[in-house]
Parts: sequence; structure tokens; C-alpha cells
Amino acid sequence: MRLIIITGMSGAGKTTVSKIFEDAGYYCLDNLPPSLLNNFVQICSESNGSFNKLAVTIDARGGKLLDDLSDAVETVRKAGVEVKVLFLDSKDETLIQRFSETRRRHPLNQGGRVADDIARERKLLEDIRRNADFIVDTSTFTSQQLKDKLRDFALHATGEKSMSVVFVSFGFKYGIPIDCDLVFDVRFLPNPFYVPELKKLTGVDKPVFDYVFSFKEAQDFSKRLKDFVDYLIPLYVNEPKVRLQIGIGCTGGRHRSVAFTEFLFRNIENSQIVTSIIHRDVEIDRR
Repeated sequence: MRLIIITGMSGAGKTTVSKIFEDAGYYCLDNLPPSLLNNFVQICSESNGSFNKLAVTIDARGGKLLDDLSDAVETVRKAGVEVKVLFLDSKDETLIQRFSETRRRHPLNQGGRVADDIARERKLLEDIRRNADFIVDTSTFTSQQLKDKLRDFALHATGEKSMSVVFVSFGFKYGIPIDCDLVFDVRFLPNPFYVPELKKLTGVDKPVFDYVFSFKEAQDFSKRLKDFVDYLIPLYVNEPKVRLQIGIGCTGGRHRSVAFTEFLFRNIENSQIVTSIIHRDVEIDRR
């Protein structure tokens, strides 16, 4: 039997990832008190294999009951159940924005500021976060990216894939993504920004992509970069590492970095990974 415990900050994506596990054939239960976790597992174990994949959402609504989670997880593990704890997190400002956009009330709200609710929740969940098997920061994800990323982690947690590899393009003038494990700079290549007919396009567009890779420097670098990433991936998988994020940067994050990120995404293949792509700054300053 396999049990996934989904927890984390309100607004970070727990409902989304619960639905992903449900689609993957898991029996999902929302907001189970930790003290009932062992009873729930025992009941499911008597189903003759009908409920051998379980996903339980446990969050701050449990209040003081969360103090029992660590003991409950240990009890279930001693019974021979494979347990993984997935903690979803996000920056405070992102959570505040999400609550504002959805107009939903924070589950710990007592009539005060959402920022205060988030601070109380962080304090309540700090021990759970510290002991989680997986921690996913969803701060930079759009709604669709959030679904894609959490699906990757769901696949990893179920053992169907070993590692999530995320390729991210960005502009150095907007800052290097803080969650990148590897960063490569392609500002040494000719910039399509200065070609009038290419300026308003992006590296996803074929004319820009073809322009970037028309130069021998780009062709040589792309081969070396692909070989390097192909070499590193098995090493990270064996570490083991849950998530590898590779950043490719140029000045504005719209042309060269996007083209190279697309190149890696299309050409890196390995049966032990799930790949995805994010163009962080491609919509910034489209003048």
C-alpha cells in the first residue's frame, strides 16, 4: 500500500494536486485528522487491494490536531505502508495575491489581515515542512504551470518517474530565478532584438529560433550543452534528486534564452525524468 500525504500552505495548490492523484487512480480524502490516519489505512487495507493507493490532504484547518501527524505517519510506516509527505509552499505575496484573485477566505481567518493568517499558518506547519519528503514552491507558476508542475511531482511520488527536470528561460535584467540548480548565459550570441522583423517575436517563433541557431557559435554551444545535461541527469537521478531546474538566460528573456530553452526541452530525453518548460519573462516588455 502507498500513502501520499498532501499538505502545505493554503493557496499553494493542495486541491489541484489532490485531483491529479485522483486522476492517477488514488483514493483521495480531504482534511483527515492525523489521529484518524492509522484507522483510515487499516480500513483500506481490508479492501482486498481495491484501495492500495491513497492520498490524504491534511492542512492547517486541523489546528492542534496537527501535533499528532508525525506520530501517525511513523505508526503507519511501521505497519509496512509506503508513506510520502508532499508539502506545497509559496511566497507570502503570491499567496496574498491568490486569495485576492479568488476572493476566498483564508481557512484560519479571524477577521484580520490575510498576511497575519499566513504567518499563523506558517508557524503551525513549520515542523511538518521540515520533515516533508518533497517540498514544492509554486510561487512562480501560472494556473496551467501549477497543474503541470504538480503533475510532474505526482508522477515522481508514485514511482512512475524519478525526477522532474524544468527548463526555464529568463532575462538577466529581471534577475536570475532563485530556484535554479544550473544557470547558463547565452548573451554571447547575436541578439534578434536588433533585427527589426524579429524584435517583436520570441524564441518560440520559428524565424527567431532559426536566426539564433544559424550561427556556428550557437550550433557548437547547443551540442556541448546537450551533452553536458545528458551527462548530469543520471547523476542527479542517482543522488537522488526530486527536481532539477535549469535556467537559460539572455538580456531580456525573450529571444536567445527562449530559443535555447526550447532546444533543450525538445532534445533532452531520458526514461527516468519528466520534463517541462517555463518562459518566465517572455511576456514582459513586448514593445
